[in-house]
Amino acid sequence: MQASDVTIRTTTADDWQAVRALRLEMLRDFPIAYGETLEHALDAGEANWRLRGARGETEGQTSFVAIEGSRWVGHMGGYIPDATSGPMLVGVYVAPDHRGDAAGVARRLLDAVEDWARDYGTTLRLEVHEQNPRAIRFYEKLGYTLTGRSREYELAPGGLELEMIKPLR
Repeated sequence: MQASDVTIRTTTADDWQAVRALRLEMLRDFPIAYGETLEHALDAGEANWRLRGARGETEGQTSFVAIEGSRWVGHMGGYIPDATSGPMLVGVYVAPDHRGDAAGVARRLLDAVEDWARDYGTTLRLEVHEQNPRAIRFYEKLGYTLTGRSREYELAPGGLELEMIKPLR
């Protein structure tokens, strides 16, 4: 697999079945990264999944996916929590067999979210669980820094969500 074999695009409401399948994959792979339980996601109905898919075409939020052939292999989203905090990166996932610098999937997805975020602010913010050192290293390598701010992670096993930011040029 090469990065050029992967298409990056936004999601639509009609993508709801693929959005659901990828989200369930995400939650099974690294449950503490998404602020949602697998049980909650399994109980969500079609209308909920259509709304999630529509994030890719809704003002003030976005949802990008990486697709190789017909397989969805990654996701990153963004939204504007409020007028003062600016854009926030959420829902970061790349399938295990598409991870790493050589694959380039995570970098391409992040580039897409950063391009989107420039329309809404000068800084992109994210939260990452303290027990996810691989993600922290990835973000640091691409210019994100820890702010020193954190908040309690609301689901089991608890812990802290660490805030990171990156100035957008």
